[in-house]
This record gives sequence, structure tokens and C-alpha cells, in this order.
Amino acid sequence: MNSNWIKEVFKVEKPVIAMCHLDAMPGDPMYDQDKGVSYILENAYKNLNALQEGGVNAVMFSNEYSLPYLTKVKPITAITMARIIGELKKEIKIPFGVNVLWDASASCELAVATDALFVREIFSGVYASDFGLWDTDCGETIRKRNEIGGKNVKLLYNIYPEASSYLGNRKLSDVAKTTVFNCRPDAICVSGQTAGVETNINLLKETVDAVEGVPVFANTGVNISNVKEQLSVASGCVIGSAFKSGDFFSLVDKEKVLRFMDVARTVQ
Repeated sequence: MNSNWIKEVFKVEKPVIAMCHLDAMPGDPMYDQDKGVSYILENAYKNLNALQEGGVNAVMFSNEYSLPYLTKVKPITAITMARIIGELKKEIKIPFGVNVLWDASASCELAVATDALFVREIFSGVYASDFGLWDTDCGETIRKRNEIGGKNVKLLYNIYPEASSYLGNRKLSDVAKTTVFNCRPDAICVSGQTAGVETNINLLKETVDAVEGVPVFANTGVNISNVKEQLSVASGCVIGSAFKSGDFFSLVDKEKVLRFMDVARTVQ
């Protein structure tokens, strides 16, 4: 594993990866059929511009409003995401990744189709979750990524995902250690209980100590008041909720992004 890829891809030591949340896809319970896909694209364009002008180091597109999530998504979800990202490509000026919640195989397919540089997903382990049983097949997913031409797509393994619990009585540090040995992740992500909930700093420290040399990201709950502490331990962060103009379903507020990045740069 090449732990230097972070600097090579993001051009900083500790990148801030901002979420570009997409509205509900066709077929999702919250999809607005009257407004259609053009409305999803319009909001994605607004969010992307606010994030880029705010100075983040990368963006990650996800179908965040496809609640309740599927562990095997319908084809229309990834197809619609590919259309949106394709139409935005000429506007994307920074590295980007994708995340088709919660389907690792579809995420890799979308990454290859759109030239995304990285994917965040649940690639390994078995979890009891609000969305049912997550039963992953890391070996099959990695082989499929390689078969479709995605060998260079970096994989960020979420080993402590939101709204779920690892089946089996194992410490997170032990899960991290065996995941690194068996699955060869490019990075590990550690989360809080749900989107916007702060990642436990002690869990971050335990994970970092367990997987020395492998990047570990704070995956949820990083904000302007805790970013210095979080990045003092983590190799970077993934952030969505703290950039919103209001609640979870709001658009990105560029001024919040600018203020956050002013602080984040002091520890990058």
C-alpha cells in the first residue's frame, strides 16, 4: 500500500473532502417527479460551486437523500448519478470521488464511468443496521473493480459506519488491523453514530495506532470548532453537515466553507 497517495492526489497532507449531497434519485421515496432530474442537477451545481469557491481540497458525490438506503441499489440510481456528474465534469476543478449509498460494487462502477479518483464505502465486514444486514464481499468487489478498469481507484473503507454495529464482539482497533492485513484498503474511515455526529477522538486514536502507515479519516461530525483536534489525529476528514446553510437537507453555505477552511489550513 502506498500511504503517500494522499499528498499526490489532494496536494495537502490532511485533505478536507467535502460532500456534494445529491437530492433523491428517481424511484427513491423522496424523489420529486414534478421537478425531475434537472432539479437534482441544478442543486448539485450550486453545491459544487459553493464548495470549490470555499476552498475545499476535494469533493465526493453521494446519493445522500436516497433514504432509506439500499445495500444493493437500483440501476437507475447509479445511472442518474453518472448523468449528473457527467454534466458537471466541465465545472469540476478539484479531485473528486463517489459514494453510491450503500452499494460498494455500484460505487466502483460509477467511479470507473466518471473517472472518479476515489470511493468511500462499506467494503468489508458484516453489520446489523437500520437498513438490514450488511453482508459484504470485499474480495469479489475488489476483483470486479479491477476487471472493469478501476484498479487505480482509491478505496476508503468505512469500518465504523453510521447507523450500524459490527457483528461480533471485536474492538474497532482489531477490526482495523485485520481489515488492513486482509483487504488492503487505501484508507480507513471512522464515523459517528449518524451524519453530522462527531467522530469519537479516542476511537480515531485507537484506529490510527492500530494501522500505522495507513491513512485514517474522520468521517462524520467535523466542524469549525473541532477540526484542529480531529486533524491532529486523523489523516484528513470527510465533511458534509457543517457546510449546510440550515438543516441536513439544505444547500451548502459558501461562507461557512470559507470560514472552516481558514481554520483547517492551519493544521493541514
